[in-house]
Amino acid sequence: MKVIEIAFTVYPVNDLKRGRQFYEETLGLKASSVFGGADKGMVEYDIGPGTLAIGCGAPNFKPSAGGGCVALEVDDFPAAIKRLKDSGCKFVTEPTETPVCRIAVISDPDGNTLIIHKRKAG
Repeated sequence: MKVIEIAFTVYPVNDLKRGRQFYEETLGLKASSVFGGADKGMVEYDIGPGTLAIGCGAPNFKPSAGGGCVALEVDDFPAAIKRLKDSGCKFVTEPTETPVCRIAVISDPDGNTLIIHKRKAG
């Protein structure tokens, strides 16, 4: 077997409607595909060459703060942080500067963690 790319990353959510509100209204993502119904199913968000999805309804697919994490590259880090703070988003790690990037860690309404990220030039 030869793996050629990551097809998509998916996070489980407990409430698909609430999850969509967070990913679409708070993060500003646009749904590219919707599978299933309003309560159970999966929603995909195409971001650059990758896809982030949220899903609800599979019995062994549960949200977890200690699970995986996705880093979302943003074009304007200060504006992204302001938007998230204004929306009342929970910050797990406040904005931090490293030698190569700026990062903050947030959680969605189900406790899944996401990194808000901006690479430095060079």
